[in-house]
Amino acid sequence: MESVRNKPTKGKVFFTTLGILSLIFLYLPIVVVALYSLNPDSVNSFPMRGISFKWFGVMIHDHMLMTSLWHSVLVAILASCCAIILGVPLAFVMYKKNFPGKAFLEKVVLLPLILPGILTGIAMLTFFQLMGIQQSMGAVIIGHTTFLIATVMPQVYTRLKTLDNAIQEAALDLGATPIKAFFYVILPNIKTSIFSAALLSFTLSIDEIPVTYFLNGTFSTLPITIWGMTHNGITPEVNAIATLILIVSLGLVYLSTKLKDAK
Repeated sequence: MESVRNKPTKGKVFFTTLGILSLIFLYLPIVVVALYSLNPDSVNSFPMRGISFKWFGVMIHDHMLMTSLWHSVLVAILASCCAIILGVPLAFVMYKKNFPGKAFLEKVVLLPLILPGILTGIAMLTFFQLMGIQQSMGAVIIGHTTFLIATVMPQVYTRLKTLDNAIQEAALDLGATPIKAFFYVILPNIKTSIFSAALLSFTLSIDEIPVTYFLNGTFSTLPITIWGMTHNGITPEVNAIATLILIVSLGLVYLSTKLKDAK
């Protein structure tokens, strides 16, 4: 009887195979890009004649790529900070207050992540034009902040719901003001979720294209620059910087996940 139970069924084998093929379909192109970043030749071909890191050196000396990388990092840092500044108080209000439409608001705040990026970009461009805001780095930061709030608020809100209300009540009973109770009692208990949300926000912002494309104006971020360079084919330095971004992104996502699971 036990051997019959442990015998794999046709359905289990089918879905396991389908899952493996799906993972290969998703991640094999990324592996290929990483391999080609080590190709000593200027033309992507396989098998490679050897391994070389020279394209990483070419990448570092490419002024256009480095400038756009700096723009992307700056936008990601500023947008993530803005999202934390706005998202954490929003999550705290959602946690402390009960009001009509609260459940609906919890869903609405996720819309910027659910809606297609091109729709968000067009909507924000139209709104900014009505408000007289020019396409610029500031406009891009505002645009990124809108969907990053949808990343920060749920993570912090979920962490807040696991806290014991008694700790803040005890702080208030001991004479602390609500502001002091937040900064000295609540904040230390949610700092890992805030840091985790900040890392994930940075990762999402640094490779965002649709919203940036509509709002960037005269300056360019790294994804926009790479997208423009691909019109003439993928150059080896693009493979190199894509591999570098991949490694950094994987590290940030892993760290974000570990912090999110931390007690």
